[in-house]
Amino acid sequence: MDTQRRERAARFVELHREGCFLLPNAWDAGSARVLESAGFPALATTSAGIAFSLGRADHDYGGSRVDRATMTGRIREIAAEVRVPVSADLEDGFGEAPETVAGTISATLAAGAAGGNIEDFTGDRSRPLYDPELSADRIRAAREVIDAAGEPFVLVGRTDVLLTGGPLDETVRRANAYLAAGADCAFVPGAADAGTIGTLVRAIDGPLNVVMGLTGGALSLADLRELGVRRVTVGGSIARAMYAHLLAAARELAERGTFSYAENQISQTDLNDLFHR
Repeated sequence: MDTQRRERAARFVELHREGCFLLPNAWDAGSARVLESAGFPALATTSAGIAFSLGRADHDYGGSRVDRATMTGRIREIAAEVRVPVSADLEDGFGEAPETVAGTISATLAAGAAGGNIEDFTGDRSRPLYDPELSADRIRAAREVIDAAGEPFVLVGRTDVLLTGGPLDETVRRANAYLAAGADCAFVPGAADAGTIGTLVRAIDGPLNVVMGLTGGALSLADLRELGVRRVTVGGSIARAMYAHLLAAARELAERGTFSYAENQISQTDLNDLFHR
């Protein structure tokens, strides 16, 4: 990791010490540059957005996910194009074995990321989540790679208990086990109301990441800060919103042959100005 990236990664670590910050999710270099231009202190990637941009499904049962080489290649492209730290959505580490997760973390460090999350979702309907002990071992293996590298890196342990219909107490147990195994931050997607989030903040022994944008949602960043959330991501919601506009434009063109979709666009000049260094 070069000096500039190391400094960015160190800044990213510091963001997790106190307060609350918003970490929007990009899926390619262009979306990352647009988000960077808005002034965010750091960005994350979205596996969903990357998968959609490749015409693939994400976080689903069955089928083939985006492979590790493709995902880390996109992470490298994004990290190279922005001047803020980038945290990587690493799904389940692209394999069950702790050794595979360790290899994913090594590749992610080499790609220039300042952080990354490992989730316990398997993609297998017969066992949606990895066993708790194995899940903790997977986080532990990731931590060992980071410590051996000696580079600043925020490791996030993500549990998908709520997304798979599980109870809140199991969510807390898993999140705390991942923190004890070496995660720097716990991530609980599916927690979207003040009561649930407040309970998680009180019960989890470390910083909490929640994801907004799965629906419109009534909670603001100020509300989440007041609840004690440390960081907020938006997952694939920006990408999904972009695809909603794309689908609406496609249907207008195909069904009506009109062009009103073009009334709401960024000009060529403005985009060129944004993408020039």
